[in-house]
Amino acid sequence: MSWESFTKNCFSFPEVSLDLDLSRLGLPEDYIDSMGNRFNEAFSAMDELEKGSIANPDENRMVGHYWLRDASLAPNEEIRNEIEATVARVKSFAASVHSGELQGAGGKFAHVLVIGIGGSALGPQFVAHALGSPSLDKACIHFFDNTDPDGMDLVLDGLKDKLGSTLAIVISKSGGTAETRNGMLEAQEAYRKSGLDFAKHAVAITGDGSKLDKVAEAEGWLERFPMWDWVGGRTSVLATVGLVPAALQGIDIDQLLSGARSMDRQTRVSKITDNPAALLALAWLYATNEKGEKDMVVLPYKDRFLLFSRYLQQLIMESLGKEFDLDGKTVNQGIAVYGNKGSTDQHAYVQQLREGVSNFFVTFIEVLKDRSSESIEVESGITSGDFLQGFLLGTREALSENSRPSITITTQEVSPTSVGQLIALYERAVGYYATLVNINAYHQPGVEAGKKAAGTAIEVCRKIAEKLAENESEFFSAPELAKAIGEPENAELVYKLANHMAANNKGGIQRSDDGLWHEAKFGIR
Repeated sequence: MSWESFTKNCFSFPEVSLDLDLSRLGLPEDYIDSMGNRFNEAFSAMDELEKGSIANPDENRMVGHYWLRDASLAPNEEIRNEIEATVARVKSFAASVHSGELQGAGGKFAHVLVIGIGGSALGPQFVAHALGSPSLDKACIHFFDNTDPDGMDLVLDGLKDKLGSTLAIVISKSGGTAETRNGMLEAQEAYRKSGLDFAKHAVAITGDGSKLDKVAEAEGWLERFPMWDWVGGRTSVLATVGLVPAALQGIDIDQLLSGARSMDRQTRVSKITDNPAALLALAWLYATNEKGEKDMVVLPYKDRFLLFSRYLQQLIMESLGKEFDLDGKTVNQGIAVYGNKGSTDQHAYVQQLREGVSNFFVTFIEVLKDRSSESIEVESGITSGDFLQGFLLGTREALSENSRPSITITTQEVSPTSVGQLIALYERAVGYYATLVNINAYHQPGVEAGKKAAGTAIEVCRKIAEKLAENESEFFSAPELAKAIGEPENAELVYKLANHMAANNKGGIQRSDDGLWHEAKFGIR
């Protein structure tokens, strides 16, 4: 790489302490200039979005996550006042918990159990891991982020004898999300077994009037915070979804919001080279041939950013993974995202990145400040942090030698401000990219399809349990059982469900094997 290429294609944004290096992407000489007209349309679309246009026609709602960090942008006074009042209420609630004014049966709340899934967990997990510090945190954060019983047992085992000082936060916009409801019920049972009143240790973050909101009000939970319909789950980390856990942990949420606000200002600029989110979206367009033809590998060289790629998976893949464009044309858009952290990845899959199939582009995240204290020398004049940067630069060079493209984002340090800036940078890059490829970034029909299919499986599960209970001592093969419950075309589904039920001795259901595996029979002996 020449110095000239580096200086031409690396862009510095001192206002947000961020550099974006596209010099190893292989951009053609006039590529950025050639995209001017298309980006003018994207800038206009983003402007309309922030003014409150209906951006999600499927649900007839606005998309207003940008208002969360600058309420003055909200389209009306009611929303503006509600945002400001809610942030103030979050801070007041956290202060009452930290002071001990509000406490559980076991005293001050030293632990917080967040119960959510998807956007109600991934963003808060990323922020908690990036900014937490065991010696400084005002509360230790734990998560139920799935409906896996053993996973919940693992979390509860770590909270043994501490539930009386554990505040549970249940997060679900509709209040009907199955995974979150199951987590809530599991938590309620754990509190009950410990002789505790769950309601006196619980907070709801949900939509006004939702099932969860009504339960929390009826049972007298400690507090209820709003989830607004104009904030999507994957962009809710700077709403109550992320701010309440962060504030309870002791993270400065004002700095988080300020960081996002400063990046928003920078990414509204209607000139590509002065706008880091526009440049990032442009890089994705070029790297993927505008069709998601290559995966995005995120390599943050910082342990605190371990969960960044997991957070970005939902933000990017749920936003951009669409079958149809805005004109109804089949396009199958999307960018697959994966990653862990450097330099761990050098000992995992970088071998394939350099020498295997070239179906990706890399985003390196470089953090300049190593730690808050002085570093020892591990070799003469060299620290562990010097090695970390050396591995980043070495890996980047090794990939470039084999014509493997990469982007490098450099930020000064890990702080609430910089984390807020990165969140805002990627949120807007996603919005720009979606406009440029003519898709809706703000709906998720595929997720709803998965929920519907899961509902079908649960209903078949009920039918199996009822049929076997009615015919005790009679054993059925999967095809026989499928026919008996009126699901003859679903023998495979019946086999999978019955096999799981037998493994857990659900209702006394057992499996009998007298032949090949697929000839197994199920019944209650």
